[in-house]
Amino acid sequence: MELHQLRYVLAIADTGNFTRAAEASFVSQPSLSQQVAKLESELDHKLFHRLGRRAVPTDAGEILIERARRILFEVDNVTNEIHDDPALGGQVTVGMIQTVAPYVLPKLIRRCHEEYPHMKINSFEGFRGDLVDGVLEGQVDLALIPLPFHEPRVSTEPLFREPLMLAVGRNHPLASKRRFTAQDLKDETFIMLGRGSSLTAQIYEYCGEHDFEPSIGHRCAQVSTLKALVGLGRGIAILPKLAQHPNDHDHLVYRQIVGRTPEREIAMVRHLQRYQSQGTRQFLKVLREVLRGHGATRAPIPINGE
Repeated sequence: MELHQLRYVLAIADTGNFTRAAEASFVSQPSLSQQVAKLESELDHKLFHRLGRRAVPTDAGEILIERARRILFEVDNVTNEIHDDPALGGQVTVGMIQTVAPYVLPKLIRRCHEEYPHMKINSFEGFRGDLVDGVLEGQVDLALIPLPFHEPRVSTEPLFREPLMLAVGRNHPLASKRRFTAQDLKDETFIMLGRGSSLTAQIYEYCGEHDFEPSIGHRCAQVSTLKALVGLGRGIAILPKLAQHPNDHDHLVYRQIVGRTPEREIAMVRHLQRYQSQGTRQFLKVLREVLRGHGATRAPIPINGE
């Protein structure tokens, strides 16, 4: 049994297809098929059902896939630890949700470049579920996601808590009001991010707690699009305080919602068993400093793996 064979098996399991697995593994499809057949012969068990173009794991395949993920995870950990040369400044892959990345990531990258000019930072912006999957699969070193979140395989460290604010266009009828309650919003048209957004889920939950369902006029993939539509008066939005920008002043008004003000808590998550590289430790140090600059740090971030 060879490591490359295990990687091919995982590629097939993840793509559901031998051809796509070969493309993802940068080998020819006949070569990949030959290696899998060789492994099946060695184990004396079929690993995949070939259902047309689909490849579905057999019972034996499911067992091997689960073990292979653990084995390759540890192999990658050992490799990363041995190759982790402090003199090179380190490398880190960080993930953030869409309502954090635009406002935190550029400042983090700039500060890291100033303090650790040789550090290489890779970033991944996405929904919470995708980011957590990236952490669990070893593709992301750490991710900033909203709470609540429960997953025994990751370390969850709360970073900061912030209110969710009402955003309306400067010419919107609500722009002249200074105070809002949830009942003031029930007849308004909402502009939201997609259904996969944790912020969208939280807004639905908040409206439900006040006995109304928000009327959705537009769904956006990016916060910038959402803000532009709000500025045009096409509806209202609920955004985290972090999303406010000085440039918004010309076309948006932000107001706090009174009563039980909606808020969110952001946490850093990382795999409990993943080797914490020099780059990750350096990045976490800068992250703590940047969030302290926002006045939002709630709890210390572990930078030495403790």
